Amino acid sequence: QLQLVESGGELVQPGGSLRLSCAASRFPLANYAVAWFRQAPGKEREGVSCISKTGGYIVYAASVKGRFTISGDNAKNTVYLQMNSLKPEDTAVYYCAATLGTYCGLARNEYAYWGQGSQVTVSS
Repeated sequence: QLQLVESGGELVQPGGSLRLSCAASRFPLANYAVAWFRQAPGKEREGVSCISKTGGYIVYAASVKGRFTISGDNAKNTVYLQMNSLKPEDTAVYYCAATLGTYCGLARNEYAYWGQGSQVTVSS
């Protein structure tokens, strides 16, 4: 089955930037809609952004709109999440997830395939 591996999470100062990567193996990620979720300590996992399998439909959570950008590189079988103007409240474990559906949303139950997560910490 599809395997997803996140990378790029680290400690960054408020106002800084990070780019997370979600690399897929065994199947072309272009066949899937992909989303990024995050989970902060003591909180529910929440959807951050998603991109349809064609790349033509993208959704952002209100809390990250204008600061985060999702994109895909079919040649590298990877989806990225560029995060700018980071805030302490962005601190969380970030997960990528995929579904065979054409479009995408930010509900957890839409996604069958999940990565193991990457820690992002925003702190001075």
